[in-house]
Amino acid sequence: MANYRDPESRGRHKRGSSSSGETQWTSWLVPLIVVANVAMFIVIMYQNDCPKKNSGARGDCVAKFLKRFSFQPLKENPLFGPSSSALEKLGALEWNKVVHGNQGWRLFTCVWLHAGVIHLLANMLSLVFIGIRLEQQFGFVRVGAIYLLSGFGGSILSALFIQRNISVGASGALFGLLGAMLSELLTNWTIYANKAAALITLVVIILINLAVGILPHVDNFAHIGGFLSGFFLGFVFLIRPQFGWLERQHLPVDARLTSKHTVYQYIFLVVSLILLIVGFTIGLVMLFRGENGNDHCSWCHNLSCLRTSRWKCD
Repeated sequence: MANYRDPESRGRHKRGSSSSGETQWTSWLVPLIVVANVAMFIVIMYQNDCPKKNSGARGDCVAKFLKRFSFQPLKENPLFGPSSSALEKLGALEWNKVVHGNQGWRLFTCVWLHAGVIHLLANMLSLVFIGIRLEQQFGFVRVGAIYLLSGFGGSILSALFIQRNISVGASGALFGLLGAMLSELLTNWTIYANKAAALITLVVIILINLAVGILPHVDNFAHIGGFLSGFFLGFVFLIRPQFGWLERQHLPVDARLTSKHTVYQYIFLVVSLILLIVGFTIGLVMLFRGENGNDHCSWCHNLSCLRTSRWKCD
């Protein structure tokens, strides 16, 4: 059974100014990512071809009128999607193939695959809700970098701790955007009016989404890895000028603020950059040495599936 990642000039067009005088961007990258994920799901379903390849042992194909695009039996995949073998064939994250099969590219390709229609819709709606706002404020380059690197970070942590099942989904990248929103709020603290309300709301949303990850067959390690990656990337990519700096640039030099950014913004940036480099390096070294993260953390398995009397985690 697959582990599903669930949650929530060149492209620059001035549409107005924010309260701090910053340029607003037109969002085109996030819609393009949505289209790419939908197109990839169509390709997966075409390759899956349930009517031809389903043995019938676990039931009949769902929505047979779709012919080769029909879904696997619900007992096999309750999310209305393809088989695990089809996902694996097209690039799902699978520890053995990454470590022993020299297929490190799966750390990237798994982010573009989804286990079913429900999985795809949940992730893409979350991406639109979160990503468009960020792209309008910070542009496609920075948001795109956070999305891709967070997805990569989520894949590394997932592969270190989940080595028996495959994993697919964009939610590691989505959690990276959530993490970046949190660090952006912290590093740009001076420009926000309702600081406490914004912080509490965002933290509650993050905690609820992480709590969902303790359910069976949800890859919470991808969520956590993506969130941590995005959180530190936000300090690097989403730094803004301190309050009032832009408005004062037309004033005489002696009337301007002395610095565009505060000291703590620079400290956050440097520390985050160091932690990112160290974290990615250690993670990749451990992964390609074939190490199991559970051997170094006996309780970490509870972060992805909390055992209860109502369900099993195996």
